[in-house]
Amino acid sequence: MTAKTQYVKDLTPGQPAADVFCLGAARLAQAKNGPFWTLVLEDATGQIEAKIWSPAAGNYADLAPGQFVYVEGQVGAYRDRPQINVERLRVLPPEEYAPDLSQFVPTSAEPPEALLEQLTELCRAEISYAPWRKFCAKVLSHPDFRDRLVEAPGAKNVHHAYRGGLLEHTLSVARLVLAICERYPHLDRDTLVAAAMCHDLGKAWELTAGPARDYTDEGRLLGHIVITLELVEPLLKKCGIDPELALHFKHILLAHHGEYEYGSPRRPKTAEAFVLHFADNIDAKINQISNAFESEEPGQWSPFARTLDRYLYNPRRTPRETNEKSPRPREKDAQCLLPLKA
Repeated sequence: MTAKTQYVKDLTPGQPAADVFCLGAARLAQAKNGPFWTLVLEDATGQIEAKIWSPAAGNYADLAPGQFVYVEGQVGAYRDRPQINVERLRVLPPEEYAPDLSQFVPTSAEPPEALLEQLTELCRAEISYAPWRKFCAKVLSHPDFRDRLVEAPGAKNVHHAYRGGLLEHTLSVARLVLAICERYPHLDRDTLVAAAMCHDLGKAWELTAGPARDYTDEGRLLGHIVITLELVEPLLKKCGIDPELALHFKHILLAHHGEYEYGSPRRPKTAEAFVLHFADNIDAKINQISNAFESEEPGQWSPFARTLDRYLYNPRRTPRETNEKSPRPREKDAQCLLPLKA
């Protein structure tokens, strides 16, 4: 098998596609004229939908996420997004094809290992209550947690869906809650930062890492919120966290999805729980918006963003200038600002 030369980011309507991709999803459906496959092909640069129409769809019975496939077809467009109409597809067995995973697994712009160190340093520097500081250090240095955290995506496909995505999202949420605490100093800063650090911890067990991000049995049966509580409970006791603080901390975790219809076992009932819910939502939405545009040129509309149920617009932004009345953000504040592109 020759080296991979075609990447998802370079595929545009009107060109042929002929290369190896990883199957991110595969679904067989039935139309009036016969069965058809809807596939998601992915590599390190992104994802593209592909279709195998009837009667050719009947030639494939065992397509599944995680397989590496050689695809030949033509790139078209559907709902403003590129889509491959597959003419031929061959599943590559492991004994024939040993992939270079760096070509197929999208990774955060900053190395996950560096994000983990930044999160560790943030907790050490920003938490003053010794038991919470000890708790965070134990979570982030736990031998059963570290490797999972480095590899974990932030979600299956909605936001931060790449290696290091969980750490990138967690670090952003922690920085956001710190910025909010600066404005509202009565908030329980230490409990809130600890909760921000842990709020999605269970996703490292809910989702598989690697080329095929999918839900584990534990993820399907319990979900990441329940998994998180199970993971942190022994460490809360071991670190001597005051029971009332631990109770509030667990409520913040349980309520961070905000509403029952979004999978939240409890709705927020404290100021800190509301803060984490909104910080989590802001970072997830900004990541979705950043990834919706096919170019960074202002004045462009995105393809239809299904997870947000709308088209998005990339406006022209005011140039940044410095003067005595409007200085640039202080270095500490600048760390909390989110770029348009991750």
